[in-house]
Amino acid sequence: MQGDDACVEGAIAASCNLFAGYPITPATEISVRMSNRLFDVGGIFVQGADELDSLAIVIGAVWGGWKAMTATSGNGICLMQENIGYAAMTETPCVIADIQRAGPGTGAATKAMQGDVYQIRYGSNADYSIIALAPNSPQEMFDLTVKAFNLSETYRVPTFILSDEIIGHMREKVVIPEAEEVCIVKRKEPDVELENFLPFKSEYDTDVPPMPAFGDGYRMPVSGFSRTETGAPSVDFEVHEKLVTRLWNKVEKNADKIIEVEQNWVEDSDVIVLSYGSTARAAYEAVLKARKEGIKAGFSRLITIWPFPDKYVKTLAENVKVIMVPEMNMGKIVREVQRAAEGLAKVVSFPKPGINIHTPDEIKREIRRITG
Repeated sequence: MQGDDACVEGAIAASCNLFAGYPITPATEISVRMSNRLFDVGGIFVQGADELDSLAIVIGAVWGGWKAMTATSGNGICLMQENIGYAAMTETPCVIADIQRAGPGTGAATKAMQGDVYQIRYGSNADYSIIALAPNSPQEMFDLTVKAFNLSETYRVPTFILSDEIIGHMREKVVIPEAEEVCIVKRKEPDVELENFLPFKSEYDTDVPPMPAFGDGYRMPVSGFSRTETGAPSVDFEVHEKLVTRLWNKVEKNADKIIEVEQNWVEDSDVIVLSYGSTARAAYEAVLKARKEGIKAGFSRLITIWPFPDKYVKTLAENVKVIMVPEMNMGKIVREVQRAAEGLAKVVSFPKPGINIHTPDEIKREIRRITG
């Protein structure tokens, strides 16, 4: 199955019942398959007027009680930024698949890049936190789409499937489990009387408030303004500080529960090749080849990109001499690795600006150069 199609099947397995999107290469296949598959499960497909409109439809649907997602590429993420910030501020659980392509600008529509790493995290204004997962196979396009919906519902945040053209258009075997085998998380609903409900008051020290749907009878002003726990707009510093701190902490304080990584041969390594997404496939092969030549190389793959796994990278840095970061951009995640590993290990960037992915031999040669 193609990666984009696997994303659709993962969404439906996670109980997604509304999709709104605008066609854009290399994410169009998600829209096309959704336009057929959602009718099989009693869902709704909407083609938005553009990407901004599409995410607005998704947000509105979620507040109506639906599970909803959209899909786009880097140019579309640019247009969605206003509503990404609005979703973060209003704590709207939604899933956004970003099938990255070469840029900037219109770029090369049919070629891959890992250029949106910072855009999805910091693209909208001010302070908030999101979750982003980076699949490296069609199977993970299925699995991580299910996980994205569950994380989004748990923490009430926009959650990204940060893929790229290579994984989106790759065809590999995908195992789809029976429906009863899929873990599905439902958003927490309020359990108080209508008149006692505070729409933005978190419970049980989770930093995540319960979320009813419009029409359930609860009073719910939902705006992008700084607000009190009743939802009333406020310019008071203490109110704003409490709100923004909670929007940040509900993800960052739970990073250890959210973060997922994969690693091999790190215990005896002098150099670790740390990567993510499609580049990690080449990195894995490169490390295998290097080890066959007697080089003490290890492999690390970030499955969760945001929140960034600072603790994990610091632990790696405490036990190796060098961390090498190949990625299809001019050096983005490597900056996060440098920050986490500062004073502990040398961090080497190995960038490539999209269109062509790193080959295993290119990465192996760089490993050999680093290790002397």
